Parts: sequence; C-alpha cells; structure tokens
Amino acid sequence: MTVISSEVSIGPTTATAPSALRSFRLSPAQTFALPFLFTAGLLAFTLLERGRGNQRLWWSFVGAAAALLVWNAILFASAQRAHRTFAIEVSLRAQHYLQACAHTSIFLYWGWYWRPVYASYYLVIAQVVFAYAFDILLSWSRRDTYTLGFGPFPVVFSMNLFLWFRPDWFYLQFLMIALGFAAKELIRWDKSGRRVHIFNPSSFALMAFSIGLLLTGTTDITWGKDIAVTQFYPPHMYLFLFLVGLPGQYLFGVTTMTMSAVTTTYLWSAAYFAATGVYFFGDSYIPIAVFLGMHLLFTDPSTSPRSELGRIIFGVLYGAGVIALYEALGRAGLPPFYDKLLPVPILNVAIQSIDLAARSKLFRRIDPANLGRSLVGRRRNLAYICAWAMVFAAMSATHGLGDDQPGQRIPFWQQACAKNRSYACKYLTNLQANYCAEGSGWACNEFGIQEATRAKDRQGAVITLERGCVLGFPAACGNARQAIAGTGKFKSASPTLDDYPIILRGSKGPITERSPAKLYARACREGWVDACQHGVAASGK
Repeated sequence: MTVISSEVSIGPTTATAPSALRSFRLSPAQTFALPFLFTAGLLAFTLLERGRGNQRLWWSFVGAAAALLVWNAILFASAQRAHRTFAIEVSLRAQHYLQACAHTSIFLYWGWYWRPVYASYYLVIAQVVFAYAFDILLSWSRRDTYTLGFGPFPVVFSMNLFLWFRPDWFYLQFLMIALGFAAKELIRWDKSGRRVHIFNPSSFALMAFSIGLLLTGTTDITWGKDIAVTQFYPPHMYLFLFLVGLPGQYLFGVTTMTMSAVTTTYLWSAAYFAATGVYFFGDSYIPIAVFLGMHLLFTDPSTSPRSELGRIIFGVLYGAGVIALYEALGRAGLPPFYDKLLPVPILNVAIQSIDLAARSKLFRRIDPANLGRSLVGRRRNLAYICAWAMVFAAMSATHGLGDDQPGQRIPFWQQACAKNRSYACKYLTNLQANYCAEGSGWACNEFGIQEATRAKDRQGAVITLERGCVLGFPAACGNARQAIAGTGKFKSASPTLDDYPIILRGSKGPITERSPAKLYARACREGWVDACQHGVAASGK
C-alpha cells in the first residue's frame, strides 16, 4: 500500500468538510483483500449460536456474503484485464461520526428499557460490516477511488432506529441497506456547481421498503410497530432526544429544521385538541418516534436546503407531511407509524425549489437571515439553539411533550368517552383490550362490558369476562354469569393493586413498583378517585 498524499484539512465548519484526508494506492492483491475482509467478517456471524439457531437468518448471512464474494471476484477479474489500479481516501467527517454517536446513545438508553435492542446488537454490527463491503465494491465498480470513513454508520444506525426485519426475513434488511447506498451513488444531480446525491440514503431506503410493506400488507414481518411504541419506554425520552440533537445542531445549523417541524406539528395537535378534546396522534401531541425523526432522520445537512428560510420551510413541510400521512394511513386502515418515513425523499427532491422560493422577492422580507447579521457561523447556530430551547421548554411546561401527558391516563379517556368525544370510546376499548391481554382482571371486566353493551358481541364478552374471573377480579365472575344468562345489569368495580401496575403504565414501560402506598398515590395523581381513599388508608393517615 502506497501513501500518495497526506493532508489535514482545516477550514470552515460545513456539512461536508472532512477533518482529515489521506490517500492510498492499492496493489491488486490489496484491492481484492479489503472487501474480502469485510465479507469474511459477515460470514463470521454464521458461527454465532444465535445465527446457527435460526436457519433462515443463517442463510441471510450466507446469501449476502456469497453475493459480495461473487461481485468482488468479478470486479477483480475485470480490473486485472483493464489494468486498473484503485485507491482509498480516508475522510473523517464530523457529520458522520457525530450522528453515529447520537444514534449509539439512543440505542444504549432505549435498550436499557427494551432489552430486544441489546439482544439484537450483533445484527446491527453485521449490517455495518455488510454496508462497508457493499459501499467499497459499488464505488470501485464506478470509479477508482473509495472514500473510507464513518459514512456507513449513520446510514445503518438510522435505518435501525425506525425499521427492523424479523430474523426470518433478515435478508431484506441487507437489501434495504444496499438500496440506500445504491441510491446515494447512482441518483445524483448538480447542486451549487457540484454533482451530489439527491436523497438521504437511509430515508430513501426506508421510504421504498415502507411502501412495499404497505402495498403487500406485510408490516408484521418487521418490528416497526414495536419500535415506534417502545421508544417511549425510557423516562424523559423527549428531553433525552432534545439533548442528543444539540451537537449536530450547533455544528451544522439544522436547528431551524427541527424547531419548525416540531412547532408545526405541535400547533396542529394543540388546535385539534382544543377543537375535539382528544389528541390527533392518539395519546400525545407528537409521538416519540416522530420527534426522533424530526431530530435525526430528515435533518441531513447534505440533502436539505442551504438557506435559513429554506430550512424553516423544509421543517414546516415535513411536519405537515407527517400530519397528512398519519391521517391518510389511519383512514385507509394502515399502520400509521410510517408517517415519519414517507415524506423525506419527496422533500429531498424539492430542496432546490424551496431554496429558490426562499430567496424570491415574495419571501425576502421574512427571511430570518436579515436578522442579526453580525451573528454568523456557529454563533448564529447557538442563537437558534437558544430559541429552540425556549420553545421546547414551553412545550414541556404545558405537558405537550414529556412523560406526564393526560393522554397516557385511562381516566382521561373514560371522561372523553362519556362526553362522546371523537374516537375516544374506541380508543378506550382498545386500551382495555390490551391491558386485559397483559393480565389485568379489571381491564377484562371493562372490556367485556363494552363487548356486551356496545359491540353486542355476547360470545366475545363471555370469553373476556371469564378471563377476568380467572385473573381474580370478582366483578368479572358475576358479569360472566349475567352475559351467559343474558339477563341483568353489568357491574363495574375499582381496580385492585394487581391491576394498577398494568393500567397505570400508559405507553411507558412496565411498572416495577409494588408498594401499595406508592401505587395508590400514583393512581390518585392520574385521576383514579377510589385510589385516593385507599392511598390515605395505606399510608396510615
């Protein structure tokens, strides 16, 4: 291996400026060996006990490695015939390793409260190894130089923060990564005098596969829904994501995108709540997975507008797109968690038009670039971060963001249902059904009553009420007999201490606290009136 140049680049902080650059010319043997080493690393995962334990997962590793080996051999042979020589440029870009660090911190925090994340770490590493091999071969198939850095990490990590295929279908995860890198390499345009990629590679692949899953009705072969739900399990997750996003916002000036996207969505949700008394997104103003997307999915500085006003418009359009897609997917009976994944590539295509509009006479007067012209570079980025921090604090203080949102509480939905609020009774019934499945006798009793009275499903009500009886909830036993006989009135009853750890969790992770005094106190705070009386008794007052 021959070093043909070596330099350290020290220049203005931009989205694309490398922190270091070294170039190496490779011998033919080294050219073949580099992607081969990554491919061999991928094959090593077949030796793991987890890999051997699932035959379809094992074949996913073998198939991906075999495809890379064949590609490598063909490339090596053609290069030998053409007398081609190859080189590597080492370029360490801040936008890549900072994003990778942000993603890693999220995986670590999220995984502590949802252990399947930790259990799947080896699959994420396997994807990174595959991504390097694929990226090298794709680059050398088109030109003689490959830029080696941290680029594959944020692409792979970003995909895994939003969509995993289950082990039996894991070969599709490799195909999704391949599509992302192919889009980055092959789909390009001229931007500011340079030939650059149009799409954020992870977002493009996520959109394409999301459309495929929606069209085929095969969402269940992924962990997509589980990911969207469990990312809210850790405490103070909104604050955590806010803090994780700050370094990138400071260095790359993407605060205006995040702030405008969050603000647009929040204002819409607040207006919807004021008009209907319930939440547009179910139990929150902004779902945590959407909030994550607004920080680390659509904010790639390389595929976003360059002007300040353009980035604000970009964020507003993303927020509006999420709102529209959530409504459209819900009306079509499709999983709504795809709402955050579908708009990004469409917006990527529009960035030059957005910048053009932002610089037009029509919008020139409202361009924030006209304000504080003495603030430039990172000082200006810091000013926007301060503004965003105040906006975030205001939203959190009014319970618009955070763990303590009323939509997490069953009493809120009971009151909304009693007032016949839009979709409130249906949402309440779904909560009761879910909590019944998790082992709450109280929830089974309430759900059984709903089945018997509202849905007029006597047979289903009997099954549900009998389950509540088996779980030790006396009222469910009596109601089951009434449902079988078809006479009498059904009776509700207050939850027991066995029910509270299940029904108080909302969308958060499991409650481990079993102290009667603390459970009653928490239930009282969340609006369970009977729990307040029991709490006083339990505390001995």
